[in-house]
Amino acid sequence: MIQSNDEVRDALAEGRPVVALESTIISHGMPYPDNVAMATEVEAIVREAGATPATIAVLGGVPRAGLSEADLDLLASDPGVAKVSVRDLPHVVARRGHGATTVAATMRLAALAGIDVFVTGGLGGVHRGAPETFDVSADLTELAVTPVTVVCAGVKSILDIGLTLEVLETNGVPVLVHGSDEFPAFYSRSSGYAAPSRSDSVDELAATVAAARALGMATGIVVANPVPEADEIPASEIGAVIDQALADLDARGIGGKDVTPYLLGRIVELTGGASLATNIALVKSNARLGAALAVAYAATRG
Repeated sequence: MIQSNDEVRDALAEGRPVVALESTIISHGMPYPDNVAMATEVEAIVREAGATPATIAVLGGVPRAGLSEADLDLLASDPGVAKVSVRDLPHVVARRGHGATTVAATMRLAALAGIDVFVTGGLGGVHRGAPETFDVSADLTELAVTPVTVVCAGVKSILDIGLTLEVLETNGVPVLVHGSDEFPAFYSRSSGYAAPSRSDSVDELAATVAAARALGMATGIVVANPVPEADEIPASEIGAVIDQALADLDARGIGGKDVTPYLLGRIVELTGGASLATNIALVKSNARLGAALAVAYAATRG
């Protein structure tokens, strides 16, 4: 069902490390041309670390793993590219449309392609006010059922991080924080919530993933990588910005799949671009860790 390009197909066939990359961050997470520059640089970081990048999207109704420069530019600049979660995949495929995949959809397609490690910016989760709205990201549902390891900078700060961690625990999803006793909050290194588990080396992360698979665990695994200290926006600073963005969201009556893109864009405006710089920095940091993890995990299977 998923079409891999020659580079990805050969790497998988030979048991070499491959890193999946999402495409919603390109189409709906950053403005043009920052988005295409980020996507190109992240792929380069993965290659430099010894792994093969596999950016995932739906193009012309075909789920794809591994994209060309022209494909990345299309995703970055075409306003008609749909934001595609798992529920949207069948319809976008049937109508032969273009779709940028969310964390959940990227996990599903990565698993179909046989890719074990996936790098993204931040996880979706339980939205603030979810006890009334029932707004919970499909990322959490997918993590419960799809055996892909997701390297991220924690849960997006716009969400209810505590409730998100509770759902991950209920669903039996291992959550490891790289090099910290505190769970990170996307723009910030601290969230006020303890790390469910801490790991200080890539080899230990790879061994944990290998142990989970040997135990027959079919869930995803979350590896939370705090944003580099030099690039973070402290929680004390970003909190008021997020509150303002949420108030603006309510005033506009925005809901559904438009919530996260609106909030991220509004936060960029309110921070004068500082949040965009942090977002790019954390994605690059995650790519370095994710590629190193993919290399180490491939060695355990060698």
